[in-house]
Amino acid sequence: MQIEVKKHLFDILEAVKEIEGYVKGIDYAVFSAQSITQAAVERKFEIIGEALNRLLRDDAGVFGRIAEGQRIIGFRNILAHGYDIVDRAIIWDIIKNHLSVLRSDVERLLKG
Repeated sequence: MQIEVKKHLFDILEAVKEIEGYVKGIDYAVFSAQSITQAAVERKFEIIGEALNRLLRDDAGVFGRIAEGQRIIGFRNILAHGYDIVDRAIIWDIIKNHLSVLRSDVERLLKG
């Protein structure tokens, strides 16, 4: 695996871990009341999406082994360009129900 590909995967994993840390021990009510936490989470999702976009460019085969990679890139684009339509409840759902899948995929690829 190319060094750049590993870097993209590492950047994704670090952003996932940071999101998990930001929301550890809080519920949706607290998340929705903390604009600084929301901003931090959104920024990390933007990094994840951009790293996936670069991964796609650098190694489509590795990218193809990440579940919902295209949807994650699309989500990043919404965060970056559609700031006025971002729904906190959707972000919370992604954190609670989908982030662990991404983490597992990336950890598996980094070990592989």
